[in-house]
Amino acid sequence: APTGIEPLLVAELSALGAVDPKPARGGVRFGGALELAYRACLWSRTASRVLLPLAEFPLAGVEALYAGIHEFPWEEHLAPDGTLAVEFGGACPGVDHSHYGAQRVKDAIVDRFRTRFGRRPGVDRQRPDLRIHVLARDGRAAVGLDLSGDSLHRRGYRAATVAAPLKETLAAALLLKADWPAIAAAGGPLVDPLCGSGTLAIEAAWIAGDHAPGLLREHWGFTGWLGHVPPLWNRLLAEAV
Repeated sequence: APTGIEPLLVAELSALGAVDPKPARGGVRFGGALELAYRACLWSRTASRVLLPLAEFPLAGVEALYAGIHEFPWEEHLAPDGTLAVEFGGACPGVDHSHYGAQRVKDAIVDRFRTRFGRRPGVDRQRPDLRIHVLARDGRAAVGLDLSGDSLHRRGYRAATVAAPLKETLAAALLLKADWPAIAAAGGPLVDPLCGSGTLAIEAAWIAGDHAPGLLREHWGFTGWLGHVPPLWNRLLAEAV
């Protein structure tokens, strides 16, 4: 989540049943079962992404990055003929550019598949089966799976955009900070005289109607993941309709 939104996200996750949600740098760390992760994807109005931690290891340099990624059992999460995309943040000795860091992570993963199966996953930067996030910080690498796929501000209700649009997640955060849920429940009005593309008004209506913000999204980062449980997800979708 963007910096400053963490307290609102903690409250959201607590309401969803998260275990011990704690603000972190640019987000919130929390525990729970897979169902909770799905609920966070479907119901969080302020989160940008939901990441599932997969591994963490010491990072002394680019060789350690390759080795740590190569040792992880990626075949438990991705089929050999699947597709992946890698996003890399931070830096470590030998890696001072995110593109190079992502390239070395991708190399380590596909090399493992090639060695074990004789074939390797492809790369799809738009809609991969697995979107992998690696953060190099303070001498350690944190590896996570992006369950959301795309940024969660893309609700699915906007067919076109305008210049300098207000992000849906930020609009929702402003409304929550202004105590709009309680105002709406009491029958209070919302006035936005400079509504632009209507983001605040739409988000306010969805909050007032208890409409799941992810209900219209057509793509999720977990649909191609081998750990995905479609019956569980479909049940949560049915409950949200």
